[in-house]
Amino acid sequence: MADPASYRPQTGEIPTTPGVYRFRDPHGRVIYVGKAKNLRSRLNSYFANPAGLLPKTHAMVHAASSVEWTMVASELESLQLEYTWIKEFKPRFNVVFRDDKTYPYLAVTMGEKYPRVQVMRGERRKGTRYFGPYTAGAIRETMDTLLRVFPVRSCSAGVFKRAESSGRPCLLGYIDKCSAPCVGRVTPEEHRGLAEDFCSFMGGEAKRFISRLEKDMSGAVAELDYERAAGLRDDIIALRKVFERNAVVLAEDTDADVFALHEDELEASVQVFHVRGGRVRGQRGWVVEKVEDATTPELIEHLLQQVYGEDSEVQGRIPREVLVPENPSNHAELGEWLGGLRGAKVDIRVPQRGDKAALMSTVRENAEQALKLHKTRRAGDITVRSLALQELQEALEIPIPLLRIECFDISHVQGTNVVASMVVVEDGLPKKSDYRKFSITGAAAADDTAAMHDVLTRRFRHYLNDKAAQVPIISGEIINPTRTGTKTTTEAPTSDPDVPAPKARFAYPPNLVVVDGGQPQVNAAARALAELGIDDVYVVGLAKRLEEVWLPDSAFPVILPRTSQGLYLLQRIRDEAHRFAITFHRQKRGKAMTVSVLDGVPGLGEAKRKALVAHFGSLKKIKAASVEELTSAKGIGPALAAAVAQHLGASADAAETAPAVNMTTGEILES
Repeated sequence: MADPASYRPQTGEIPTTPGVYRFRDPHGRVIYVGKAKNLRSRLNSYFANPAGLLPKTHAMVHAASSVEWTMVASELESLQLEYTWIKEFKPRFNVVFRDDKTYPYLAVTMGEKYPRVQVMRGERRKGTRYFGPYTAGAIRETMDTLLRVFPVRSCSAGVFKRAESSGRPCLLGYIDKCSAPCVGRVTPEEHRGLAEDFCSFMGGEAKRFISRLEKDMSGAVAELDYERAAGLRDDIIALRKVFERNAVVLAEDTDADVFALHEDELEASVQVFHVRGGRVRGQRGWVVEKVEDATTPELIEHLLQQVYGEDSEVQGRIPREVLVPENPSNHAELGEWLGGLRGAKVDIRVPQRGDKAALMSTVRENAEQALKLHKTRRAGDITVRSLALQELQEALEIPIPLLRIECFDISHVQGTNVVASMVVVEDGLPKKSDYRKFSITGAAAADDTAAMHDVLTRRFRHYLNDKAAQVPIISGEIINPTRTGTKTTTEAPTSDPDVPAPKARFAYPPNLVVVDGGQPQVNAAARALAELGIDDVYVVGLAKRLEEVWLPDSAFPVILPRTSQGLYLLQRIRDEAHRFAITFHRQKRGKAMTVSVLDGVPGLGEAKRKALVAHFGSLKKIKAASVEELTSAKGIGPALAAAVAQHLGASADAAETAPAVNMTTGEILES
């Protein structure tokens, strides 16, 4: 851990203007991004009395090794730049609101000949009508209920085409949840009318459809058609069920997102109700660990930045009103920023009385319950994860915390298609964006130890290259202004200041390397690191037979208790590396097994190979064709036709001289 005094900038060097600052760790990774109205005042607060900081802020300033800042012209610019950098660098000490979901919408593809009802996420598509957002469970329940009354097509294009060609509808057609336009039960015009009625109902015209069905039911009863009346009765019940779920809670012209939060010293829970047309159309929730010393207004500011700034999907659905429990910091600038994303004014305010305040109270109760549920579910996981890392560190006598662990595994079948995998765990959790795959060829594929040495050498050579490419950063040095009135610091050497520097793929070294295997594999990995001059990365191996933990150049393994959480963690990492390697090996082996005899023809590429097969229909006919006949295929000239004929003739001769094999017994038959 670094001493904050070792990289504290001189007070006179720090400007008093608004700006954004970044703390970096010894490897150059950004670990915290913040903004300030007065950079000098804010940065001095981190260094004046580090012992008096909150525990997580204290950990941040001691994990950092440098600080840099960028001056901006206004607080609005600092808000925009802070969000941009948080999104780009994903600093570990910044508040990040995660719910592992995107907004699900009920969509009707009115642009197609036969409109389809489906659940959609992501970017909006032209010619498609959207309703929502909903929670994942509610949206499917709503869709399933409405298809009873409005049997619009909901199948994929492949299912639709198969039913159309076979003349038989899918299951939904048989149970009357689809009008089966694929087999001509309804005309395209009638099916489009059903889709338009579906959209009208979802658009708020529920009462009109319910009244019409009630009249039809009364008419059926008058005609003594009780079977039809019972069906209409069930349809009315289904529509009322959906209608009541979307009951009006505010004025019908109200479009608003209502946020509320409940927090304690360590975590905060956030809930939002999406109100569209006065009805609650959806709900979303987050639980965030408070890794920085943030007040409630600052938490709300970070929340709105991430919810509405994360992608264009959300930006296009920002409502007119955003109701919050407290006004966020930089209230005016944040409203201006959201208005720019929406293209119209956005009103951020705190409801004081009336229906909106009552709804805010309901959202707050949901947030409180969500935090209680989260703590109940996650307390054990957090405790076990911390215990596992601590047990490993103590058992292996490693003096530094195991913040990042990398595990390597080799996979092959009898020495063919040799591959390796690298999986990464940070703070006890897998980081799949950093997983890597390696193909191994040549002498390195001779055995597992050679392969392990090759993979570790390649991985850490990349690390050294990426590390050497980084430019040392001087705190507060202002280089390469990006626009008038704004100055910024450099990130990496580049010949063109307008071209961003490439991201390093292997820039962050692990604290611990785990290899799948025993002493030979561990020694090979340790030798690879020693040859590269790396002495601050620890290496262990996990042998499958007795689950022994081997250290380099050790005559005896480390035996962890069978109930040790540290051993469980190593096993999970090893198994994940094995799964990842096996998956890659199967992909590579599958490609190798589809090699064609035509692949070896010089000058015959994929396009011409396909043209040749399409023209003759089979490899047998290609072999029987003369050179003149081969030239009749598209793109095949005389020289290439001669090369194909010569190559296929040589292959046939080799096949004739090869011994015959009984495919049942495997016996080689004498000729």
